[in-house]
Amino acid sequence: MPSLDVNDTTLHYEDEGSGPALLFLHGWGTSGRVWDAQVPDFARDHRVVTVDWRGCGRSARPRWGNTTAGVVADLVALIDALRLDRPVVVGSSIGGTFATELGLLRPELTAGVVPVGAPGYWPSTRPQDQAGLLTRLRRDRVGTVTAWVPGWYAPGTAPALIDRTVRQILGSGVHIDEHQDAARRYDPRPALPGLRVPIHYVHGELDAAIPLEVARTCAALTPGAGLSVVAGAGHMPHQELPGRFNAVLRSALATVTAAA
Repeated sequence: MPSLDVNDTTLHYEDEGSGPALLFLHGWGTSGRVWDAQVPDFARDHRVVTVDWRGCGRSARPRWGNTTAGVVADLVALIDALRLDRPVVVGSSIGGTFATELGLLRPELTAGVVPVGAPGYWPSTRPQDQAGLLTRLRRDRVGTVTAWVPGWYAPGTAPALIDRTVRQILGSGVHIDEHQDAARRYDPRPALPGLRVPIHYVHGELDAAIPLEVARTCAALTPGAGLSVVAGAGHMPHQELPGRFNAVLRSALATVTAAA
């Protein structure tokens, strides 16, 4: 099982294929396994790296560093250690936040960013909702996650897929809740006009967790940004409709790499 020691923690990663590098980042509490339907397709012509960021999946669960800055620092160390040559960073949900922040802070390390269902500024417009979520997680983690996660998916999603996501989140460390707290204060909009790497937003048409308007607003603020909508998908389009998502992602990668 490949792992890497960085910044006083241990990260699990997978590294397959050869060609232009792609770095896939999962969302809150899940793991690199959310990209299982993408890895075989894209590893045919790319070097594909998935990572379980700190606190999640098969990585260590430290009490410290569970911040956007901490995760971005881990990604910088990972890119250096694996000698990834300016990967395009594809991030689901809060993974899209990490990808965007990496592009803002260290543009020389990335060829582009593809946020998928990224929350952007949305949680900061609902700080009381975020506070309530944190309270519920502390009081009844199992019940809260079990009730919350089905709303991430479009109607008709297989229950087994939803259950798999619930189990991943419940298996991750509790210290990742710091990300939910920080989301109350995070708003990338002032920084987006200064982004110096190509970015292409991907968003599920039926995303009930993060409205499509968030991606539209962020794209409008980001010079040269693109936006693709995955028809019929919710917050996890890469899992819900992998064939459709993979086609959209390939188109987005072509746009991003052409602009790099």
